[in-house]
Order: sequence, then structure tokens, then C-alpha cells
Amino acid sequence: MELNGIKPAEGSKKARRRVGRGIGSGLGKTAGRGHKGQKSRAGGYHKVGFEGGQMPLQRRLPKRGFKSAQLKYNSEVTLADLQALEGDEIDLLTLKTAGLVGQLVKHVKVVKSGELSRKVVLKGIGATAGAKAAIEAAGGSVAA
Repeated sequence: MELNGIKPAEGSKKARRRVGRGIGSGLGKTAGRGHKGQKSRAGGYHKVGFEGGQMPLQRRLPKRGFKSAQLKYNSEVTLADLQALEGDEIDLLTLKTAGLVGQLVKHVKVVKSGELSRKVVLKGIGATAGAKAAIEAAGGSVAA
């Protein structure tokens, strides 16, 4: 086998469609564009969502909802997550290394979901009123 003898597999390459090259080609005259109308003209097309002048769907529907850009920096952790965590002192770095919160997160809050039966000390982490009560009942403390 030589480099000049290499050919693509049979049927893997298909000739491109040559339009507007006479009746015999089957794609002469209108070149597959039909008769008249915006889509038959050169450069004649419209932007995505255009409905021929009718008010487009995305403008007919009411605007609804809001998603804060700050959400990616905030996260929450449950009491059950803290129960499963190793060590007594828990801070943001501990939660990140354990994979409980994302790497971008800057603010974490503990929510009351699940049980906590061991002493934990939170440093630089907030807690809801119920979660704070549960942590203190287990002998821990919250130093936000």
C-alpha cells in the first residue's frame, strides 16, 4: 500500500448538490427553492422566531420569574450531612473538600433536615433558627 493509493471507503463520500445547472440535473430553473416568495430570493430570510409580522410567541407570552445571579455562590447543607461529616470543627473549606458544596460557593447555611446527635462547631457558616437549636441541643455551637 502506498500513500498515493489511499482512498476513502466506498460510499462514505457523497458529491455535493450542484443546483441551478440545467434541466437535466433535476435541480435546474428554481434550484429547489420553489416559486417566488421570500425564501426563493437571494439573502431573503428572517430571524429565528419571526412569524411573518404576527407578534411572535416569545413576545405574546407574559414575562415570568427571576433567577438571581448570586445563586451559584450560595448553598445549603442539612443536619444529616453534618452528621455524616468527619471532625468536630466545620468550616467552608471542610464542606468543599467533602464535596457537599460547590467550589464557587461563598455562603453556606445549615437547614434543619435530618437528625444531629453529635457535637459540631460551625465556623463562618450560618444556620436557620431550627438548625441552630438542634446543633446547640446536641452540644455544639454556631459561630457565624
